Amino acid sequence: MAETRPVVSIWGADGNATGTAPLPGVFSAPIRPDLVQFVHTNMAKNARQAYAVSMKAGHQTSAESWGTGRAVSRIPRVQGGGTQRSGQGAFGNMCRGGRMFAPTKVWRKWHRKINLNQRRYAICSALAASACPPLVMARGHKIDQVPELPLVVSGVEGLAKTKEALALFGSVGAKDDADRCAASKKLRAGKGKMRNRRYTHRKGPLVVYSSSDAEVPKAARNLPGVDLCCVDRLNLLLLAPGGHLGRFVIWTEEAFLKLDALFGSVDSKATLKDSYSIPRPVMSNADLARLINSDEIQSVVRPAKADTQRRKAPKTNPLKNLGAMLALNPYYETYRASEIRMQTARKEAKAAKIKALREGTYEKTEEEKAKAAEKVMRRPASKAFFENASIEGEIMF
Repeated sequence: MAETRPVVSIWGADGNATGTAPLPGVFSAPIRPDLVQFVHTNMAKNARQAYAVSMKAGHQTSAESWGTGRAVSRIPRVQGGGTQRSGQGAFGNMCRGGRMFAPTKVWRKWHRKINLNQRRYAICSALAASACPPLVMARGHKIDQVPELPLVVSGVEGLAKTKEALALFGSVGAKDDADRCAASKKLRAGKGKMRNRRYTHRKGPLVVYSSSDAEVPKAARNLPGVDLCCVDRLNLLLLAPGGHLGRFVIWTEEAFLKLDALFGSVDSKATLKDSYSIPRPVMSNADLARLINSDEIQSVVRPAKADTQRRKAPKTNPLKNLGAMLALNPYYETYRASEIRMQTARKEAKAAKIKALREGTYEKTEEEKAKAAEKVMRRPASKAFFENASIEGEIMF
């Protein structure tokens, strides 16, 4: 929520303060980015122009399906002969020269109706955000030299020359933002270059004046990025371009003093709108940390409890964690030790056997000799054995 201040300084065209004015109640409205984005999205749709492809596109040929029995698909085919076009598929969206799938129609729902109270709420939020310097700076505006937000200037509605508007911007510190917009002019990427929107540039200050008789629109309308709006016709598309809060607004004194009559104050309703009251925030103080740590709340809350609960140990895998396995099976330690001893003994015996084989001192055991003999008996006899053997001799298989 914008910081509520009792008075706002009024600055003259020469950059000096000329007086003060009470801060309108609309600047204390809740800032609702979600509502502003929703209303802006729907409002922007109301400026769209209907478009559609021709209703005859893809159907401007005589074509008829050949039916079944010709080993071709049943898509309509162009009639006649003598050209490549004869017999080609037609009408379908998969055919060359056919219609598009689901052709666009001009009777699409282009416009959106928006609840009046939602529109007013969004405008109040945008106005409140325009008085919050962090939000204005976050939007990209250069307001380092601006003396105060909201910025109210007196004696400017009669300006009719562009050079006078530039001098005014320089005196109130808004020239940096205007120059930023002028320097940001770039060629648009895409086909918009052919559609009367060849260049793009950033958004600069918004000048709000009081009546249609003011001359200041003639002075500032030719400055790139500078927009103008009458306070009676405040537009969310100008107060929050792109749906983003924090537009840099320059108020004329007459327009600023008219805000209470348009939107009402904290304790009174609007006089220029039928029984309208500005939205009230649900919380008057949104700083939760300050509320919780205040003496009033801390004096009645119960003291924090000591953390005496036994924390649950993390789950471990007994197959990978020895401590978890021993908790489940205490005998596992004895079994594991015996396995380690057996493995060590096998490794030592194998090493001793390899050493004896290399030295030629190894003697086979009776069991190994029996296995070797059995292996020889199972080996198939060679062809030479059968050829050299005597017919009357004994053949051992």
